[in-house]
Amino acid sequence: MAEHKLELVLITGMSGSGKSVALHALEDAGYYCVDNLPPALLMQFIALQQGEAHGRVAIAMDVRSAKGLPLVPGDLDTLRAQGIGIKSLFLDANTETLVRRYSETRRKHPLSQTDTQPGDDRRALTDAIELERSLLADMRAQSHVIDSSMIRSAQLQAHVKSLITAPVAQLTLVFQSFSYKRGVPSDADFVFDVRMLPNPHYEAKLRVLTGRDAPVAEFLRAQPEVALMQGQISNFLDGWMGALVLDHRSYVTVAIGCTGGQHRSVYLVEQLAAHFAPHWVTLKRHRELQREPELDFSGQASSAP
Repeated sequence: MAEHKLELVLITGMSGSGKSVALHALEDAGYYCVDNLPPALLMQFIALQQGEAHGRVAIAMDVRSAKGLPLVPGDLDTLRAQGIGIKSLFLDANTETLVRRYSETRRKHPLSQTDTQPGDDRRALTDAIELERSLLADMRAQSHVIDSSMIRSAQLQAHVKSLITAPVAQLTLVFQSFSYKRGVPSDADFVFDVRMLPNPHYEAKLRVLTGRDAPVAEFLRAQPEVALMQGQISNFLDGWMGALVLDHRSYVTVAIGCTGGQHRSVYLVEQLAAHFAPHWVTLKRHRELQREPELDFSGQASSAP
């Protein structure tokens, strides 16, 4: 983004999905951060920032500004035409996770209050969450989605920091490994199931290792089925990358899933990222690795798996 006179990262998303965590990550990376800026003030704010010494700005908007959010896509197009580098991120999580986070923090959802008559002025939490999804659907469709349901706050911060380093003008390929035991990532554009491949888990010496370790890589590289799967995924993506660029995609997330998210999916993510890196901006994520206990999205200690 260095070629632009101003860099803007816009963060929107579901309440409780980690927008504050993402904003803190950007603040640590040197961005001037503003939380819950009203959409009507976006153009004024950017005009003021263009005269400031710092050239990197991050803005978070949420459902509290829902009435003004339809204006944002047009404003972003105007800013791009002015030479401003823009990345739009949408933080999401499944309803079960959001309900759990609200239960842990005991906070009220911003849409829990209704405009109905007294005595019937509170929405159920799940109803408020679904209403929020509908209000933010257009912003989600126009942003790069990060599903925070199954990741810790440190992993989310790492994802955000890696995304903002990618050049604005190029399509970025994001390869992500995951475990089917813990659910399919909702932010994936393409999902490939590799559970039918030979599993290193059943080799005693390989069980405690991951797909990034040389012995596991050697085992999988020797399996004809693995090479066939890798080649077919590569050919599929190679064949459609041109169309994805013409569709004005900024990011394409390719999720590779196996049973435990430790061996086969991790190996294939590493191999596919290496294959595409010479031609495309490429990022890697391994959702099930490095899952030590840490702070959760409420800022409290968590021991949840």
